[in-house]
Amino acid sequence: MKTTTAKRVALSWLMCSTATLAYAQDDTAFDLGVLRIQTSAAQAVLGNDEITETEIEQRNPATVADVFAGESAITASGGAPIAQKVYVNGIEESLLSVTIDGARQNKSAFHHTGNVLLDPALLKSVEVSAGLAPADQGPNALAGSIAYTTKDARDLLDGDDPFGGRYTLSYGSNGQGFRNNLTLFGQNDGFEYLLSGTRATGDDYDDGSGSTITGTRADLTDYIAKFAYTSQSGKRLSFSASETTDNGLRASQGGFIRPDFADVIGRDTVLYEALSQRTSYTLTYEDENPSGIWAPYAQLSYNEQAMDVGSLYGVNKSLSGVLSNDFTLRNGSVNVGVDFFDESAEGYDNTVSPRSSSGREELSNIGIFAQARQDLSDRISVSYGGRYDWASFEGADGSDFDASGASVNGSVDYVLNDQWTLNAGAASSWGGYELGEAALVNFRTPWNYDGFTTSRANAVRLGLRYDSGPWAVKGALFDTEIEDINAVLPSSGARGAVDDLTSRGFDGSVTYTGARGFATLNYTYADVQTNDATTATTAYYLGRPVGHIFGFEAGYDVTEEWRIGATAQIALENDDTDVSLDGYEVVNLYAEYKPRRMENLNVRMDVQNLFDATYASRSSDGLGLANVVPLTEPGRTVSLTASISF
Repeated sequence: MKTTTAKRVALSWLMCSTATLAYAQDDTAFDLGVLRIQTSAAQAVLGNDEITETEIEQRNPATVADVFAGESAITASGGAPIAQKVYVNGIEESLLSVTIDGARQNKSAFHHTGNVLLDPALLKSVEVSAGLAPADQGPNALAGSIAYTTKDARDLLDGDDPFGGRYTLSYGSNGQGFRNNLTLFGQNDGFEYLLSGTRATGDDYDDGSGSTITGTRADLTDYIAKFAYTSQSGKRLSFSASETTDNGLRASQGGFIRPDFADVIGRDTVLYEALSQRTSYTLTYEDENPSGIWAPYAQLSYNEQAMDVGSLYGVNKSLSGVLSNDFTLRNGSVNVGVDFFDESAEGYDNTVSPRSSSGREELSNIGIFAQARQDLSDRISVSYGGRYDWASFEGADGSDFDASGASVNGSVDYVLNDQWTLNAGAASSWGGYELGEAALVNFRTPWNYDGFTTSRANAVRLGLRYDSGPWAVKGALFDTEIEDINAVLPSSGARGAVDDLTSRGFDGSVTYTGARGFATLNYTYADVQTNDATTATTAYYLGRPVGHIFGFEAGYDVTEEWRIGATAQIALENDDTDVSLDGYEVVNLYAEYKPRRMENLNVRMDVQNLFDATYASRSSDGLGLANVVPLTEPGRTVSLTASISF
């Protein structure tokens, strides 16, 4: 590398910061309470939103798209789980740092499929940072981050109960079929375990017009095993392993599956038993009851995603880790640490037996970081930090690239009066290199790396929030610019081709919370452009032209036993694209019953797409293209779910 001097400077800065913090403190533990900059209200205006365990349970998700029902800033494409992608303010998740239980997820195996296959059966929370990811969130957080957290045994057990279990069965009309989940968990003398399995099967669904959408049937299997030991002093060591597989029959044209399209004009569609499989292993150590200045955290994880897409087969592999310590200050804290990853993307010719490798790319990165969070006064709370990364890349032709870069961020929460608060934040993030699409490495033509470079993102956000009694209102202007994004899906093998991406707009919400219920209306406008033109609906690994999106969510406790609720999404017509994108309105309702005499039983009925609308999600691929039949979403679907705990 040609970064020796920069590396020495950065390492010296990290050691000096750590030494200063240690010198400034003794071993006295401070009761900080909750830092105002860390409250959910402050973070939401800054674009750092959390979908809580309660919200997830209210949405009763069967797929990752269901997790974000009622949201406007976070949208997802539809169809079978193999095809679903998540977008934040119109920017695809491949430009965000994505983690599951802290473990980095590699992605980009095939452009017609989703990036991170996930079963939400045990999902506890989702934290989303739009543009302003903190330095300790990890590398490559160009447009922010998405952090999924799953439940542990202790989240499902009451007090010192040694054993428990939960079985959930659901059945839905319109192809939704059966979904079974069994979870067993226990604890004893600090040891705990959790074993869970999910199986979902169904048929191809019909859209609102009654047309059957070929290749959309559910065929998902998920296994999770989690083990942990927590000492009496709060030292916790945990290990988790999971495997999620979607291998149903998917629509294929010309030798490649396209589960993100309903059909391709002029090409015959056949069914192919495709495969999307994610396997993960994670080992974590943390001190949950720290004293003095030491609150260490360490994690090592391995993640692999395989894709059988017809004539091609792609595999992404990722080994990653982090070592950090959250130092306590009298007015806050600072998290200091080091992280790394070592990843690869390899493609295979799937038409021969055994399949043969067509090429491989490798990417490694090591970074150091520090992120401070402090209450400077009764009115001013801040978060600020930086990181420095060193990256090494090896292309499929054997070429080597080395580079390094710094990232900085800062945000402030300023209390104007008892009701109004001003928030502002900015970040400049070094993105490093990106692996190319695994399945297509050297496909049809050898890849070349002329002009191959690193990317950088600059983001700003300015917002206000109002909180008084039952009403909470927030709104923010945002601007995210990402420069020099190398071609993940190269044309004629030109990996050095670059694109610039911007997402500018506004997002906000109005919430009313009463004694027995709540209602929230979200609104987001995102003008997403690639190279100063409206982003296309097939701008893979970049974004989608989402335009104006409204999201709605409400829940009301009719009695102690009965709860009713709803979610909705409204997309206005988007005329900024070459072909105007139609607007749509979709409404979902549910009713939930928890009998007082059987507190361990929960019965729920959902009606999705109540008005049987025929529509394609604004985040879907290929909208407005002459040679593509868009993937429309399911028409009216009625499902019944029963869950019993023991």
